[in-house]
Amino acid sequence: MAGEMEVVDELISDIQAGKYDPDDKLPSENELADQFQVPRMTIRKAYERLQELGYIYSKQGRGSFVKDRKHQIPLMLSGDVSFSKKMRELGYQLESRTIFCEEVEYNKRIFNFLGAEETDKVFKIGRLRVIEQKPIALHISFVSQNVFKDIEEEGLNISSMFDYYHQKGFSHFTSASSILSVVFPTKFDREVLECASLVPLLVLESGCLDQKSGIVLEYSKILYRSDRFTYEI
Repeated sequence: MAGEMEVVDELISDIQAGKYDPDDKLPSENELADQFQVPRMTIRKAYERLQELGYIYSKQGRGSFVKDRKHQIPLMLSGDVSFSKKMRELGYQLESRTIFCEEVEYNKRIFNFLGAEETDKVFKIGRLRVIEQKPIALHISFVSQNVFKDIEEEGLNISSMFDYYHQKGFSHFTSASSILSVVFPTKFDREVLECASLVPLLVLESGCLDQKSGIVLEYSKILYRSDRFTYEI
């Protein structure tokens, strides 16, 4: 008798092999239960797992359907153009919501990158990126109050860090070397990005400097929902 993961594995193989096209309706729970000779609850759990992984979606009273994973947002992972500008160039209506601006505790790597002492104040500004009313990414910028004196008061009103830097007299940016990693979302990440625990997040950590003066403007940490993007590196 097959188990839940065996059903998941076989359906993923069928989807990847092209047995089902995007938006095709999948067999009913009863049909698959008969096919795999398992209880209907096993199929239901398998479908729930596939939905968490981003392979299928459900319609109330109509069943489960294959998700079109090819129609994801293409993203160039570079730091010299703002995320908002990239999305506008691609024709997406992007909404940015600044959800926090708060002082952070001492972190050696971040403070060292910013050139801040342990006693200095560093703030993190979190901006949620939303397209078609769906959260797609969380951008966290760490900035030193030594460089931006009014960041504590102005942080919650910043929708674009690049625009903010322009306002402060910085106009030519360069990015530091980036670190890519893949993590599973924390409870906070799941709540903010509205994603399931099995949807991996691609984390891009980098830094932004003013090209002319060499002043470090920020250390950034961006969490992308992996099921919303394709990546160009």
